[in-house]
Amino acid sequence: MSEHSRLDAYLADEGLEAVWFARPNSFAWLTGGDNVVDRAGDVGVAAAGYDGDGVTVVTDNIEAPRLSDEELDDDVDVETFQWYDGGLADTVASVSPTPAAADFDVPGFERVAATALRQPLTDAQTDLYRDLSEETAEAVESVAREITATDTEQAVAAELRGELAARNIDSPVALVGGGERAQRYRHYTPKDEELGSYALLSVTAERDGLYTSCTRTVAFDPPEWLEDRTRAAMRVEATALAATRAVGSAGGTAGDVFAALQTAYDAVGWDGEWRNHHQGGAAGFAGREWIATPESEAPVVLPQAYAWNPTVQGAKSEDTHLVTGAGVETLSTTGDWPSVTVEAVDDDLELERHGVLER
Repeated sequence: MSEHSRLDAYLADEGLEAVWFARPNSFAWLTGGDNVVDRAGDVGVAAAGYDGDGVTVVTDNIEAPRLSDEELDDDVDVETFQWYDGGLADTVASVSPTPAAADFDVPGFERVAATALRQPLTDAQTDLYRDLSEETAEAVESVAREITATDTEQAVAAELRGELAARNIDSPVALVGGGERAQRYRHYTPKDEELGSYALLSVTAERDGLYTSCTRTVAFDPPEWLEDRTRAAMRVEATALAATRAVGSAGGTAGDVFAALQTAYDAVGWDGEWRNHHQGGAAGFAGREWIATPESEAPVVLPQAYAWNPTVQGAKSEDTHLVTGAGVETLSTTGDWPSVTVEAVDDDLELERHGVLER
């Protein structure tokens, strides 16, 4: 179902005349364009509205020419206000038919939660996702092959961001954990510390509003347990993906997938390890459209991208996959990295997972 068809159904179900999006991920979902100037803000410099007939974008006179020339299709109407006179929310309220909803504060408007509208992925979005994910994996792996044990986490993170930026990919998350800190912390925000015995490189990258995640492990003088713990995390990830396919086909929830994931941790000898880190969930027009929990009632839809990221005390397995009723496709892969075939727990799914690169 196309974006406009979903919005038509949403407007009819809610009894609304229009819906507006100014948060960058949903603006990109509806228009394919980028409304971000200041990355510190939650709301962009433009709002995109849909009223059943087409898309209208509201922005100020500073941004209108650039957005029209570089970010928006020719059939998108642009309403402009003077930067010194009023603001985005007030202008949206003045031009929109009512009743209406928005994903940011607009006087008199209802609020819309866009996550459900953005799922499942369309064929066109899936094509963009494949390109983004492969290029992200290329960037991460190119850095991973060149690093040394004496490089600092911060230096490697800078290289990751640079390689991604060279491919026109933003990097809201670039984590690098050396052998000491990767064992102590699940979110190893980079510090001025040498990598040491091994390193985990984890990114969440964005382009065209879509987000992809992946992790690669590089070993210099690794601890004896690294391979075993990485394989354990791989099997948990494979189990989560198998459960995603089964639950999505049956019409279940994220909590149902989480139950399979908990069982998998027990089966690989790490019962309760899931308590130490979130396990991921649906990806798409957010790093995670939702993060699974034991009680989560978020619907599992297909076809959709999923990024599960199980960890086992210093080891991690993470990629972004397209899950459909027919199977599981790894998106964040180049085919040029050491791999290991693992089998899901209590399922016949076998999956090639990215292993440890020995340096």
